[in-house]
Amino acid sequence: MSERGIGELLAESSLMDGLSSEHLELIAGCGVIRAFEAGERLFKEGEPADSFLLLRHGRIALEIFVPGRGEVTVATIEPGEVSGWSWLVPPYEWHMDVRALERGSAVEFDGVCLRGKCDSDPVLGYELMKRFATILLSRLQASRIQMLDVYGDVPA
Repeated sequence: MSERGIGELLAESSLMDGLSSEHLELIAGCGVIRAFEAGERLFKEGEPADSFLLLRHGRIALEIFVPGRGEVTVATIEPGEVSGWSWLVPPYEWHMDVRALERGSAVEFDGVCLRGKCDSDPVLGYELMKRFATILLSRLQASRIQMLDVYGDVPA
C-alpha cells in the first residue's frame, strides 16, 4: 500500500474539516509519519510538549499515575482522533503519559512549527484554537463522567 501524503490525510480528518487548502498545506508542512509499537511510551507527563498526534492506526492510552494504584488510563484514543493539546498552551508540557496500546502509526505534528505558523497567520491560529478547545472540552466532560462513576452519589 502506498503512503498517502500528509495533506491528503489532513483533508480526511474531521479535526481539519472546513479548513482552506492553504491552511491544510501549512499544517501538513509541520507533520511527519510516526510508527510505534505496542507498549511504547510516546509522551511522558512533565516533559516538553512540542507535538501532537493524529492517530492513523492502532490505539493509544492517556494515563495518569495514581499513588497506590499505578498508571490509570483516563482515555483511549482511536484512529482519526487527536492526542495532545499541550503544545498549544504554555508552559508547553505534557499533563499525562501517552502509551501505545497496540502497534500503529500517526501523523506527528511539530508544535513549535505550528505555533510559528499560527503567530504569522492569526486566522489559522484561531481556527486551530477553536478545534483544540473542542477536544479539551470533550475530554473535560468525559473526566467529569468518570468522576461520577468513581465517587457515585455523595451526600451534600
